[in-house]
Amino acid sequence: MKASNHYDAIILGAGGAGLMCALTAGQRGNRVLVIDHASGPGKKILISGGGRCNFTNVNANSGNAQERYLSANAHFAKSALGRYQPQDFIDLVSEHRIAFHEKTLGQLFCDGSARQIVEMLMAECDRSAGQGGRVDFAFNASVSDVAHDGCDYRITYNGLRATAPKLVIATGGPSIPQMGASSFAYDLARQFGLKVVEPRPALVPLTLGGDDVLFRELSGVSADVIAKHGKTAFREAALFTHRGLSGPAILQISSYWRPGDRIGIDFLPEGEATAILLATKQANPRATIRSTLEKHLPARLAEALAGRIALSGNLADQSDRKLGEAGAMLNDWRFNPNGSEGFAKAEVTLGGVSTADLSQQTMEAKKVPGLHVIGEAVDVTGWLGGYNFQWAWASGVAAGEAV
Repeated sequence: MKASNHYDAIILGAGGAGLMCALTAGQRGNRVLVIDHASGPGKKILISGGGRCNFTNVNANSGNAQERYLSANAHFAKSALGRYQPQDFIDLVSEHRIAFHEKTLGQLFCDGSARQIVEMLMAECDRSAGQGGRVDFAFNASVSDVAHDGCDYRITYNGLRATAPKLVIATGGPSIPQMGASSFAYDLARQFGLKVVEPRPALVPLTLGGDDVLFRELSGVSADVIAKHGKTAFREAALFTHRGLSGPAILQISSYWRPGDRIGIDFLPEGEATAILLATKQANPRATIRSTLEKHLPARLAEALAGRIALSGNLADQSDRKLGEAGAMLNDWRFNPNGSEGFAKAEVTLGGVSTADLSQQTMEAKKVPGLHVIGEAVDVTGWLGGYNFQWAWASGVAAGEAV
């Protein structure tokens, strides 16, 4: 074992939250060590947004945190999100002259590459030297032991040992295991007596079976819909796959879905389906359910839905009551997913280290001084569309300002 290296803070994980924490702490004059098993920083950032990184959402603020962030404590995220807001990160991006654009629903993407965001964060870590601090990195590093002697945390990795009075867990959750994601954060949290809310895949495609399995024949078909679960609804695209349902609307609703639950799909979000059918019947009696739906939906989807509704003949042949029943189905078509595609395809993890054990101001464990948990490792999960990155930045800054 080589000689110990002492730091002001050690951060486990060089993802978005870990890098943000490192640059914040470093620019406050601290000596920081960041350890990661990957070959380089920001691996999840690099693949996000189709390689362009949906780095924040202009609507990711403390005012709607209880609605757009899922947690056992719906209000926990408000403090960090209120102190580091989307505009703060936008200002940083602009300072580094990274061109970006807004897509839909407040989502901001790089015009170029997600690599620009990683390079920006690393450049900000380098700026620590000018503030009297320093950020060191250890990549391809396997942590073999984490201990606390009552004063310092002792981390053993790759035959080396480092110590610090502050330890930040920023290793994320088990989503996308092919990139090396694991439950390491939870194991470490439990080691220090912190509770963990059951982790589940979130923002994940849902799978179909039973009577719904026939819809898998529509693989590749996409449509603008409203996906519903209870009182929660999202209007975005849904995509049929060879395994079930995907697309932004489905990914969003998957965070609310539990095994055994139904979800509803409104295939005609522009209007009340019964009114559309009755108006078409009056204007064009010889129209059919299928021909009517083809004016609003992709042909293959219109054919499949018409086949399921099973009202043969022209609209003129159907009673208003039957058309009303068909309209009700089209505005709230019930699916019974038999599962999800799991952590392998989940964009994030729902659940994580319990917020009950953490300070919402500093992300520090209430009963374990010097131990902080940030980012996806915490039981805070945002909507699709930049919300989870904003949580990574905000929680990273909250911890970075406290170390």
